[in-house]
Amino acid sequence: MTTKDDVADKATAENLERLNSNLAKVEELSQRLVAAVSRRNQANPTLNAPGSDLLVKATQSYWQEIMQNPARIFESQVEYWGKSVKHFLEAQQALAQGKLEAPEDETPSDRRFANPLWQKHPYFNYVKQQYMLNAQAIRDAVSAADDLEPKERRRLEYFSNQIIDMMAPTNFLPTNPDALERAIETDGDSLVKGLENLVSDLEANNGEMLVRLSDENAFRLGENIATTPGQVVYRNRMMELIQFSPATDQVHATPLVIFPPWINKYYILDLKEQNSLIKWITEQGFTLFVVSWVNPDATYRDVGMEDYIEDGYLAAFREIKTITGQKQVNAVGYCIAGSTLSMVLALLKRRGDKSVKSATFFTTLTDFSDQGEFTPFLQDDFIDGIEQEVREQGYLRSFILSRTFSFLRSNDLIYGPAIRSYMLGETPPAFDLLYWNGDGTNLPGRMAVEYLRGLCQRNEFVEGGIEMCHERLAVEDVELPCCFVASENDHIAPWKDSYRGAQKFGSKDRTFIVAQSGHIAGIVNPPSKKKYGHYTNTDMTLSADDWLDGAKFHGGSWWPRWGKWLARRSGKMVPAREPGDSTHPPLCPAPGTYVRRSENR
Repeated sequence: MTTKDDVADKATAENLERLNSNLAKVEELSQRLVAAVSRRNQANPTLNAPGSDLLVKATQSYWQEIMQNPARIFESQVEYWGKSVKHFLEAQQALAQGKLEAPEDETPSDRRFANPLWQKHPYFNYVKQQYMLNAQAIRDAVSAADDLEPKERRRLEYFSNQIIDMMAPTNFLPTNPDALERAIETDGDSLVKGLENLVSDLEANNGEMLVRLSDENAFRLGENIATTPGQVVYRNRMMELIQFSPATDQVHATPLVIFPPWINKYYILDLKEQNSLIKWITEQGFTLFVVSWVNPDATYRDVGMEDYIEDGYLAAFREIKTITGQKQVNAVGYCIAGSTLSMVLALLKRRGDKSVKSATFFTTLTDFSDQGEFTPFLQDDFIDGIEQEVREQGYLRSFILSRTFSFLRSNDLIYGPAIRSYMLGETPPAFDLLYWNGDGTNLPGRMAVEYLRGLCQRNEFVEGGIEMCHERLAVEDVELPCCFVASENDHIAPWKDSYRGAQKFGSKDRTFIVAQSGHIAGIVNPPSKKKYGHYTNTDMTLSADDWLDGAKFHGGSWWPRWGKWLARRSGKMVPAREPGDSTHPPLCPAPGTYVRRSENR
């Protein structure tokens, strides 16, 4: 007969066994963690924080404000002190009443504090409210630094917000009720699993802490992602040229080539069948080629923008014309590849080369006069650090780019995923877009510096012309028909900046479309989803705000509208073309080999 004592003893033994097992796992994981961190090849420290000159200027400005207007500073400090003391007294009074209730809470809603305990439990509520007060005090202190240039203020605001986000109580186990509850529910297994996730991320990234956003085991290139059929028909040191198989019996005579950004892999345009722009284009009766850029290593140290132009764009045009027997192609450039495409078109104009019939630009910047959210990363201290980094490594490592972009949305792309993975012990979701986002590429050292200095900092393509391929190239040299697709909520290539650049093109035939959503979702927006709409306005003489005010809104994807625009510039229908020809035998099936080269996979 089993007694209560026997049941209790058995439960205790099981708990002890589980504890010992977890302790053994922690010991093993700790050793792996130390080993992973020891392999870390740290990035240049300059890339981790602003230069000391910014902090000196901010401090000087703050003290100057104290001397000139002490009342304002003291008033803000006294207000902060008063609110903190009042907050403490309210918490004490709530506890003194013998009720485990939080005092009245009028702080703004924040999805980080969705757990009811943040509102109801006096401890967690006190921590949350005090964090909110501290955050506001930091913002007020930054605002008080009046004697700063706009760029310096923007940088100071950015880095102070990074501190605010980093110090959120949700980022620490003792002050995260979700993590504590999960640990109790799982007898600590969630923390062990979280440590396993942390160690795995460190091992996968050579000691750098990059949080996985997606389950990497859920996708296989060419199997359940990047599956549109095609063949690599040409390869050189810079790119593989993929010709996709036709999906119709007839196609337009003029072929189409897409140049994706070499900051990422091309298959953002071919994630799954349901959201593949590449598949959709073939179904509209176009002969489609896509460039898959090489993922460079240190041997590409001296590769610059001219190499991408000569061995990328111009080589693709040459081979496509040979394969199809056509004298012209239509071209698409996405993001940085669009910026470079605009320079290529200016170069062709200078050379009297009419290889390109029309051009489309996805979320493309050509005018960098307003650096927007990238202001903190486009000043001399940061780019000096990039130059030193590439001198030492030979290339700009992908994790630096990934980290930089992620910090622009740190709560969504760093702290939130880290909490779920490392504190809650959750497996990242099987999300194709986030899988692609984590499959980064490196940049050649010379190219990275040329782009950052010549285009982003000095804005040479718009302001006087840029020296490239023995020519001076300017935005007004681009005169062929152009279509621009920008995204309304794009924080990487803001639509107003894209519009400002498009206005400076020399083209008489210009179409501008603003899609809803952001840098990726605004472009990867299949008609079948019926999710995001778009805006059009034929008058590009207007300011950006007036253009949008007068624009017509259309429900649904912009893809069909662009497809019609492209069809009018793609010639008559001819029999469909299979990939390659007698001089371009298929080298391997899509997605090719270059797309599989990765620093971390």
